[in-house]
Amino acid sequence: MRRAAVAGAFYEASRDKLIAQLEECFAGVPEEGVDERIIGAVVPHAGYMYSGGVAAHVYAKLPHADTFVILGPNHYGLGSLVAASKETWMTPLGSVEVDTAFLDALPRRIIDIDETAHRHEHSIEVQLPFLQFRFDTFRFVPICVALSDEDTAQEIGEDLADTIARFKDKRFILIASSDFTHYEPEHIAREKDEAVIEAITELDIGRFYNRIFALNSSACGVGPIASVMYAAKKLGAKHGQLVKYATSGDVTGDRASVVGYGGIVIF
Repeated sequence: MRRAAVAGAFYEASRDKLIAQLEECFAGVPEEGVDERIIGAVVPHAGYMYSGGVAAHVYAKLPHADTFVILGPNHYGLGSLVAASKETWMTPLGSVEVDTAFLDALPRRIIDIDETAHRHEHSIEVQLPFLQFRFDTFRFVPICVALSDEDTAQEIGEDLADTIARFKDKRFILIASSDFTHYEPEHIAREKDEAVIEAITELDIGRFYNRIFALNSSACGVGPIASVMYAAKKLGAKHGQLVKYATSGDVTGDRASVVGYGGIVIF
C-alpha cells in the first residue's frame, strides 16, 4: 500500500476538507463540458492553493477513462530512473488501484517496477484526488521519470502507445504532471512559458526541446511532457490546447519570483 506522502501539505489531509478544497478549485471553471477527443493532458502539481485552479480547468474537460497513465518527474532522485508502481495508492478520498494488467503488458525496455521512486514523490500523488473527485471508478498507472532527454522520452512514449493499442476494449488518457518556470520574475516566466507551451500545443517535440534549452527553461516535467507528446501523437493526436495558465504570483501577489502553471489538453 502506497500511503499519501503529501496530504496535509500540498492538499488537505481530511476527506471533508479535501472535498471542500477541490470544490473551491473547480468553482471558477467555465461549464464548457467534457471533450471526448482528449487523449492526453499536461497538469501542474504544486500545492492546491497555488495550482489547483489550473489543474481543475483540465480535469473538468477530461472524459472518463478506464485507466489514466500519469507520468511525473522524480524530484528526489530515488529509485530507478523510469519507475512504475504496482501498489494500491491511498489518499484521503480512498484507495486507487493500479492497472497491473497494463503494467504486465509493458515491454521491460526502460520502464522498471520500483516503489522506492514513488515513496516521497508528490508529482503523481497530487493528481489522484482530482480524478477521485471527478470519477467514481478508474485505475491508473503511475510512472516516475528522472530523465529528461529526448531519446528516453521517445522510448517511453512508444512503449506506452504500443501497449495502449493492444487494449482495444479499454480507454486510456495520458497525463504529464509538470510545473513550468520556477522562481523568476513573472514577466520572464510568462514569456518563457508561452514559447514552451506553444510548442506543446503544436505537438512539435523538436521545437519543444529547442525552446527548453534555448530559454534555459526550469520546467520540471520535461521528460513526462515529451513522453506524453510522443505517445499521444502515435495514438493519433494532432494538436493541443492551453486551457488555463497562471502563476504563483496570482495567489501571493509577489510578482518578483513566481512559478508558472499551465493546463493543456491534447487531442
